[in-house]
Amino acid sequence: MATATTPVPAAPTAPAAARGRRRAGPRHHDSAGPLAHLLLAAAVLGSLFPLYWTFVVASHGDNSVLSGATPSLVPGGHLLENVRRVFDTVDFWKALGNSVTVAGCTAVSNVLLSSLAGFAFAKLRFPGRGVLLVAVIGTVMVPTQLGIIPLYLLVTDMGLYGRLSALIVPALVSAVGVFWMRQAMTENIPDELIEAARMDGAGPLRTFAHVAWPGVRSTASVLGMFTFMFAWNDYFWPLIALPPENGTVQIALNQLAAGYYTDYTLMLAGVVVSVVPVLLLFAVLARRIVAGVMAGAVKG
Repeated sequence: MATATTPVPAAPTAPAAARGRRRAGPRHHDSAGPLAHLLLAAAVLGSLFPLYWTFVVASHGDNSVLSGATPSLVPGGHLLENVRRVFDTVDFWKALGNSVTVAGCTAVSNVLLSSLAGFAFAKLRFPGRGVLLVAVIGTVMVPTQLGIIPLYLLVTDMGLYGRLSALIVPALVSAVGVFWMRQAMTENIPDELIEAARMDGAGPLRTFAHVAWPGVRSTASVLGMFTFMFAWNDYFWPLIALPPENGTVQIALNQLAAGYYTDYTLMLAGVVVSVVPVLLLFAVLARRIVAGVMAGAVKG
């Protein structure tokens, strides 16, 4: 006697199973909606407007753009004329050269020395490492204004007053840069790579150059950019350590604004010229800077 058997349904094929899982799985929606895009666009425009307004004022022939009830938002045609007036009023070429020298030397030295110190604190074992790191970080808590008088006396005793070295030597390395690069070395360079380099006979400097440095170049670019901008925009210490005739860009801008009558078109034309080197540097390092800023965001 034949027995009735219940037919067993065939197993779904791989594409059908995948489609079923996709239908059953949770749906992911883009969290960045129109409102988020609108807010980001407003933030970008708000950040760029001061620079655009500086360009507008600098491109007009007089201060009429600031005196009217409804100021014009359209650039004028006198930018080159005002730029020529800037270079005729003060020795702006010398100020630009001084700022490029100071900011460039400071940025390069901070990247190199901070990276070496960060590598030592992160990957080398030596007595007193923890105490030294705490001492370095502790210097960040001391306000800069408290060290101005001792620094001025030290610079004067060393015979550096009035020279660009008075700005470069005290800023060759910073505690913030050392801590920053130490964190980058700790997070991005595995200890196994350092141990493998040691087993292959590589010394500390060779290990730093061929193992540690390639992994933190983007972070070092960010440090170099920030250091350059800080040195470029510094006004307080150059005002004390340098005479006006051998000043930096910020001292020259202050000279343009001096007097009983402030010519805003002249002063802001100088600002436009002073911003150009920073924008060029950012354009050159843009990819590395973005990679360095986003390095910690893609972890976890």
